[in-house]
Amino acid sequence: MVDEPSSVLHGGSRRSAPSWSLREPALVASVLGADYARLGEEVASLTDAGVDRIQWDVMDWRFVPNMTFGPDVVGVCRQYSHLPFEAHLMVQDPGPMLARFASAGCETIIVHAETCPHLLRTLSTIRDLGVQAGVAVNPSTPIDFVRHVLDQLDQIVIMTVNPGFGGQRYIAAMEEKVSEVRALVDRSGRPVRVEVDGGISTDTALAAWYAGAEFLVAGSAVLSHPGGKRTAVDELRRALTRPVPAP
Repeated sequence: MVDEPSSVLHGGSRRSAPSWSLREPALVASVLGADYARLGEEVASLTDAGVDRIQWDVMDWRFVPNMTFGPDVVGVCRQYSHLPFEAHLMVQDPGPMLARFASAGCETIIVHAETCPHLLRTLSTIRDLGVQAGVAVNPSTPIDFVRHVLDQLDQIVIMTVNPGFGGQRYIAAMEEKVSEVRALVDRSGRPVRVEVDGGISTDTALAAWYAGAEFLVAGSAVLSHPGGKRTAVDELRRALTRPVPAP
């Protein structure tokens, strides 16, 4: 647990710290940049490194200009970790995939608001499968897309990069959106988690947390660290205890 600061640096100016309870956030490891030839071992090593969850970035080369893995790969890797799995479906048509990713062992399935014309129905379908439902919004997507589906949500993911590739630069301007979502959730009184995905590192994790994120997704910062995954996770957790710099 860190001490709550009086304000947070954002875009060169100071901003009041949020009023929500500043519990230490969960660290979610994305396997997007992992060695696909040894994914099981990568998942096991991420688990041993001390992350809290594993995220599977599923891409179809339609919604995003990249392609990754399907439910069979996730299912095979399920045996390598006891941690919760979340499937982040960056795909044009997630509906036919939902049941298969639930069967593959994903405790949470996240769809993009931009791809679901009947978002409430999609979220209800996910919940009917016995798993938790999440919705992700791209940087240019307003939070109004999630305002009226909170009763069917367990998780909201604010993208702090444009989805499709790992290693992108964190978009600090999205912290305002994170804070807006945090306030929306708190006003609703519903136990909806807020996750930030994209560009999380030792330089950005603290600001994303103070903006209101409970889950922080880290990919390249963990998988590409020269000191290894355990060192990367330890450094991220230490970064969350740093004092906020003065302007």
